[in-house]
Amino acid sequence: MQNSKQIFNVRVIPRAKQNSITLDNDGTVRVHTTTAPTDGRANDAVIRALAKYWEVPRSSLRIIRGETSHNKVVQIV
Repeated sequence: MQNSKQIFNVRVIPRAKQNSITLDNDGTVRVHTTTAPTDGRANDAVIRALAKYWEVPRSSLRIIRGETSHNKVVQIV
């Protein structure tokens, strides 16, 4: 992964049957997580999943828009 800042549109599907990450044709990253969206737990699960998928530290990922929405904008710093 490059060191430049990158921004991705992310669609979160909470309470999914299994954890997975897919890429839509329009470039949106779709994250399925088994975690319920209460108390920010789904956001934490999304950050953990994306960090593992992109092989970057969790501290380098930020949700810059959509903390309480299914549609989020995530930045890799």
